[in-house]
Amino acid sequence: MDKTVWIIDDDPGIRYVLTEYFASRDIPTKTFAEGHELTTALAERTPDLVIADIRLEGESGLDLMRQLQSDHPGLPVIIMTAYSDLDSAVRAFRGGAFEFLAKPFDLDEVGRLVEKALQSPPGPGESSSRNAGMIGSSTAFQQLIRLIGRLSASDVPVLITGETGTGKELVARALHNHSPRANGPFIAINTAAIPTELLESELFGYEKGAFTGAEQRRAGHFERAAGGTLFLDEIGDMPLNLQSRLLRVLAEGEYYRLGGRGLVKADVRVITATHHDLAERVASGEFRADLYHRLKVISVTVPPLRERREDIPALTRHFLAQAAAEFRLPTRNAAPELIDHLQRLDWPGNVRELRHLCQSLAALAPAALIGLDDLPEEYRTPSGTSATDSEWENGLAAEASRRLPSSNGELHAELLERFERQLAQAALKACAGNKSKAARRLGISRNTLARMLDTKAVS
Repeated sequence: MDKTVWIIDDDPGIRYVLTEYFASRDIPTKTFAEGHELTTALAERTPDLVIADIRLEGESGLDLMRQLQSDHPGLPVIIMTAYSDLDSAVRAFRGGAFEFLAKPFDLDEVGRLVEKALQSPPGPGESSSRNAGMIGSSTAFQQLIRLIGRLSASDVPVLITGETGTGKELVARALHNHSPRANGPFIAINTAAIPTELLESELFGYEKGAFTGAEQRRAGHFERAAGGTLFLDEIGDMPLNLQSRLLRVLAEGEYYRLGGRGLVKADVRVITATHHDLAERVASGEFRADLYHRLKVISVTVPPLRERREDIPALTRHFLAQAAAEFRLPTRNAAPELIDHLQRLDWPGNVRELRHLCQSLAALAPAALIGLDDLPEEYRTPSGTSATDSEWENGLAAEASRRLPSSNGELHAELLERFERQLAQAALKACAGNKSKAARRLGISRNTLARMLDTKAVS
């Protein structure tokens, strides 16, 4: 590849790893420790791509990126950071970054992003954002915040899907907080929690005398959310007759209050969420196909907690600190063995379940350091996994013991290769052959999955 990549990072280890990686792919590189070194070099020539750390000694990688965008428009920039948060991602994308890369990174993922950046440079971005308070550094979570960052300047409808308790409303709030409507209201309602006979008036409001008890005009949620965002949670449970009204509002941008004759303009961005498979509901006649396709102009899937286990330590610390402050208690900390145990649980209730457990632990644990003995009984054994875990772990130990006496020093590599291949094949089977989905389930890149599948079976 006849392309040049420049790397700026004040960590010599990062510069070395990236230089060696690109050398193995025959991509010329040049490295810099400080911003002024790079800008001086740019006076003589321009590379095809810049990879910059978000925090440099004495300056900001984002400020450097904005300068690069101003002086060298069209030059793609990938921003790296060890401080992975949504605010940084949005500022990077709005500042014109091609991509946002969280440390520690997978080199296969770096290669994929670089190849993509060298083929199609990005357009310009914008400014300003608000912190959404989202926490995580796993591959699945980083893919989510990258998508939110890309949607930060958009005003189109978004359908958020994911299991119960994954944080769909938090994603909706993040989309609002980082949108052009951020200064407007954010109105959230759970359509499944409001009785069917009341939902229409709650959404669209009513005029005085529209029905018995309507003694004065009342604004609905569409009106209250004017200039901002209306978040309709559990949209999959909305009755069919109201689906028709919602479709009309989305299509025409206006509606009538109940009992009203004057059209009201719907100046809102509609974000919806569901834990149902809407495609299946469409097939069964429970959801309108035309509404489904209008809502899912852009679809965002929130990963379950079991697919982002690397985030459990940070989430646990955050929820314990939050609960201690809320209950006015001394600082609460999780023992390492407790964190390790929590990462092995299945979490059917996802992040919400973890938060509730941390609240209980913070309130009831007798000491500041919370250990395994403080867990409620139902959390002591990894649900649905303990027997299986014990079975395969015992089998692995038996196989290792059998082969160790005759091992020539390659046993680790052989067993690891077989384990990775079986893991990749199982994920691919569970995802009906969809490699991208299988990689997300495993928390790895698609390139890493391909490598695992290509390994030769060891007899």
